[in-house]
Amino acid sequence: MTDTNESGQPDRSARPDRPDRPDRPNRPDQADHADRTDHAEQVDRPDLLGQLDQLSEPDELGGESALSGESGAAGAAEPGGAGAGAEERRVRVVLVDDHRMFRTGVQAEIGQTAQTGVEVVGEAADVDQAVSVITATRPEVVLLDVHLPGGGGVEVLRRCAPLMADAEQPVRFLALSVSDAAEDVIGVIRGGARGYVTKTITGTDLVDSIFRVQDGDAVFSPRLAGFVLDAFASTDAPPVDEDLDRLTQREREVLRLIARGYAYKEIAKQLYISVKTVESHVSAVLRKLQLSNRHELTRWATARRLV
Repeated sequence: MTDTNESGQPDRSARPDRPDRPDRPNRPDQADHADRTDHAEQVDRPDLLGQLDQLSEPDELGGESALSGESGAAGAAEPGGAGAGAEERRVRVVLVDDHRMFRTGVQAEIGQTAQTGVEVVGEAADVDQAVSVITATRPEVVLLDVHLPGGGGVEVLRRCAPLMADAEQPVRFLALSVSDAAEDVIGVIRGGARGYVTKTITGTDLVDSIFRVQDGDAVFSPRLAGFVLDAFASTDAPPVDEDLDRLTQREREVLRLIARGYAYKEIAKQLYISVKTVESHVSAVLRKLQLSNRHELTRWATARRLV
């Protein structure tokens, strides 16, 4: 029976004592939450505010906000690795080659001025065009093919000699050709070109060569420098080969490639001409040299060290 107090309500104090429950520890998630809250209040908030304050303060050297990325010691470097305020190098170039597809390819490779620093200001496909464009644009460097309609690269050099001799704004020439024959290399170097590289050169190396020529350096593809050294070390004039003189520059190119074992299709691709044109050049060479087949052509070219 339940005991009652004077008011008639159940007497709760009369209930038998219940055993004390052991104190329950805080739950792990509660403790972690408390720790995180304390940490955020004591560490995260002051650090974040400190960073914002630091970014909003004027830079000591430049007097501008470091957050704005403007002038000051913390400013970003200019493109090309130069420091802030440094002027990027630029070089103005004219392309001279009688193959439009090759000119287009070179322009696509090196003509991205923002990345390479090279600005292509003109193009030409023959000697007359080359002289006209070079005279009008006055570039720092001309990329010059050796074999051109109208007299070849040597003729361009001869007619542009006054521009090369200009003390204030000289025009410098870098030969860029598929040919690596000694007579071609020596001919344009004697004509005044500052260097000679073959069309197997990479775009990066070509850009580097252009800037070096602009600076007045001499630049050559591997092994071609030896031709120049040998030629200028000798005091004797090279002997005249009447048979070789009968051939045009293009026929000499085809002859060399035939002697090196190239197929007609490979020659056409190398020289940017059709297979039919290669066949016509081979026939002309055989007729002029009074030879019967490509094997005799190979022996003839090897004997004259044209390979």
